[in-house]
Amino acid sequence: MKDNAQKPKHRKHTEDYSAKTHSIREEHNEKYNDVLVGRNCVREALKSGRTIDSIIIAKGNKNGSLGEIITLAKNRGIPVKEADSKKLDFLSKNGVHQGIIAMVACKEYVNIDDIFKTAEERSENPFIIILDEIEDPHNLGAIIRTAECTGVHGIIIPKRRSVGLSYAVGKSSAGAVEYVNVARVTNLSATIEELKQRGVWVLGADMDGIPSQQFDLKGSIAIVIGNEGKGIGRLIRSKCDGIVSLPMKGNINSLNASVAAGILMYDVCRQRI
Repeated sequence: MKDNAQKPKHRKHTEDYSAKTHSIREEHNEKYNDVLVGRNCVREALKSGRTIDSIIIAKGNKNGSLGEIITLAKNRGIPVKEADSKKLDFLSKNGVHQGIIAMVACKEYVNIDDIFKTAEERSENPFIIILDEIEDPHNLGAIIRTAECTGVHGIIIPKRRSVGLSYAVGKSSAGAVEYVNVARVTNLSATIEELKQRGVWVLGADMDGIPSQQFDLKGSIAIVIGNEGKGIGRLIRSKCDGIVSLPMKGNINSLNASVAAGILMYDVCRQRI
């Protein structure tokens, strides 16, 4: 009788443990569901035209079929990075990665024309956010979320030295990534020149600029937000038509990139209402 009385309790403990381990496993799988693993898998994804943010290969391993894959990636303008094998083991959940994994975008990128088309369809002046080497996926996700709320027609990011549309970005955006155009370009400087030729006024966000309330933000406009640590690069800054800043009264002399971007996006939104 004593043994029989303990069985339900033991079974409940086992069920609770199984549920807990299943939850952990699901969370782990969900976190890395934007990773393709192995040479054949990555090669076929490249050939099919699937949107890939970047490819990571093990350091010093470019032999055999990896050379072909690297060439395919470079022909499509996809960044190829090298990393320690331990990082590939971690990202692939210790799967047989054969020295290569691909980071897949959570959404297809658009081109610059798509951004202008969206503005035209809404009968509005183009409102664009340019991100100069934003590296934190949570910052990009937060910027995308605010962009959707403030009527931004598109966000432009560079292909290199910048976070792409990873799963973490999609999750941080709380679904907003599905409604915001994101274009990824090879040359940010050349893209800014193209925007200016198409009538867009480009403002860089930095500490030593003119307060945002002194600008007329109702016309065709693009705002450049710089890297979390370095800010806007020297070349990109030189391409801007002006520098806009936010008032700072505290002891800290800078804002988080997504916070600064959010405030400036709402400045534009308020002027356009």
